[in-house]
Amino acid sequence: MAENPKQVGGGRKMFGDFAPKLAELTDDMLFEDVWNRPELSPRDRSLITVAVLTAGGNTEQLGSHLGRALQNGLTQEELIEAITHVTLYAGWPKGMSAMGVAKSVFTNNT
Repeated sequence: MAENPKQVGGGRKMFGDFAPKLAELTDDMLFEDVWNRPELSPRDRSLITVAVLTAGGNTEQLGSHLGRALQNGLTQEELIEAITHVTLYAGWPKGMSAMGVAKSVFTNNT
């Protein structure tokens, strides 16, 4: 089995000087520990994260995680399908908002 690329957070870069503890937890716990556990691949973790962010209506974080999902091997088509699927369970407004973020990310990436 191929080794997965190490997942690295950006907490210190974003908030290190403003909210150092949050930056530390983001980088050291969320990414260094949880995202790099071998029980799930980064691809699977990205798919789960996109689904949860969509279901929760957390579009502020969705754009960066869609980019990470592409880096972790998911395709635009798979991500669009995941958002479509989640929409029917989580609610139309959340799904439409998430799809707007995906459209913006994907059309700016090409």
